[in-house]
Amino acid sequence: MLKGLSITPPIVGRISIGKVIEKQGKRLPEKDDQFTITSQIQGRDGWLPHPFDEGLRKAQGGKIRNIPIRLLFNDPDLNFRADYTLFDRKTGRQLCVGNGEQCRRRTPDGIAVLPCPSPDQCPLGEGACKPYGRLNVVIGDEDPFGSFVFRTTGFNSIRTLMARLQYFQAISSNRLSCLPLELRLRGKSTRQSLGTPIFYVDITVRAGLSVEEALTEATRIERERQAAGFDQAALDQAARVGLANGAFEDTEEERNDVIEEFYPTGEKQGAEDLAPQNRSNPGRTSAAGGNDPSLSEKLAGKLAVRDSSVS
Repeated sequence: MLKGLSITPPIVGRISIGKVIEKQGKRLPEKDDQFTITSQIQGRDGWLPHPFDEGLRKAQGGKIRNIPIRLLFNDPDLNFRADYTLFDRKTGRQLCVGNGEQCRRRTPDGIAVLPCPSPDQCPLGEGACKPYGRLNVVIGDEDPFGSFVFRTTGFNSIRTLMARLQYFQAISSNRLSCLPLELRLRGKSTRQSLGTPIFYVDITVRAGLSVEEALTEATRIERERQAAGFDQAALDQAARVGLANGAFEDTEEERNDVIEEFYPTGEKQGAEDLAPQNRSNPGRTSAAGGNDPSLSEKLAGKLAVRDSSVS
């Protein structure tokens, strides 16, 4: 295994509830009220739809609000990885990733493991560090390990997904990967959104099944897998080792897409959990009239000040 490279679940497509559009010469995120399932191939107009998208769209009258899924792992933290993440918005590089207790941070001397005070109390983040989650799910039965990734910086989605996965693991006696589940799009209005609906992602048992029926189905699937020699515990451990093999999960190819969708210039929020009136703020400028320095430049400056004060 190549050291320093995070081995993530194989991805065959993407799931989103927003898209990136071009407006007044800028590429900006735009929220949506439906799921979109895309392949990993981009065309002139964006990501090309995956065949699953057309089938589910026809079955649901034009808008995808539910996606039947199953999960790869029994450990909730392997299916859904959420961290406090600080990106350099100019280069797309992750500068710091933490969990509120400990973080991995890029420094001039390499990757350092440091205390993580959480975004509200971190002088480095200055409001730019925020939760960032990646959920991997399996759609269909063609590829048992080929997953679709849903990325989000939306607080509602992150909090809901974390709670649901923990609960389903608990009530199923650690049979999370065997449960018949579905992604479900939910809407709500808040004072911050000024009455405009915002949409977030939830996980429930599959439509048409009760919780008891889903648990019965999970028990059956587990027995069949064990009889066939399927070792779920070993799979979870292999994924755990692979994810821990690198300091940061997103690759060079993925970073620019993440920045464009969730961290556009001058923006503080992405397509999810965002009211329309909050998406058109102009880019900030420094006191000298130029553009803000990049986060990597801020980091270098802070480290220089710290080093000079220590010496």
